[in-house]
Amino acid sequence: MTLDLNKALNSMKQQLAEYCQQQNIENPIVVGIHSGGVWVANEILDAVPTNEELATLDITFYRDDFTFAGLHPQVGQTNLPAIEDRHVILVDDVLMSGRTIRAAMNEIFDFGRPASITLAILFDLNSRELPIRADIVGEQLTLAENQRVKLSGPTPLTVSVIETH
Repeated sequence: MTLDLNKALNSMKQQLAEYCQQQNIENPIVVGIHSGGVWVANEILDAVPTNEELATLDITFYRDDFTFAGLHPQVGQTNLPAIEDRHVILVDDVLMSGRTIRAAMNEIFDFGRPASITLAILFDLNSRELPIRADIVGEQLTLAENQRVKLSGPTPLTVSVIETH
């Protein structure tokens, strides 16, 4: 399977610009989830009507499934401005189970209560464990059970489908 990264990013940019205009969202805070979400957010930031710097979120300590999944994460840094009553656009590379997004929202609410959270995802794999849906989707994918999307970057930003065992 070949993925068109530029097509997905351009789709996200167009949808974000339209969404912000339709919802009257001005100067939102764009938050990228480490690390792929930060890379994607950097690519789409110019499509968002904001003067804010890119914010970053490390959800490592908010995940509920690292031990279960056998993951050994690298701890990154959270860098959020004041978010109280602000519109937040939360960006990640892949939406699969929904657990990363749940963890990200938990962390955001520990910093304050935003006016809204808009979820922007590069690739949606349609395999939820939680009732979380993206507002902005670069591309919907259906993969085999043993396949995963791997985003590499940040420069150059590339994407591939890998086989797991």
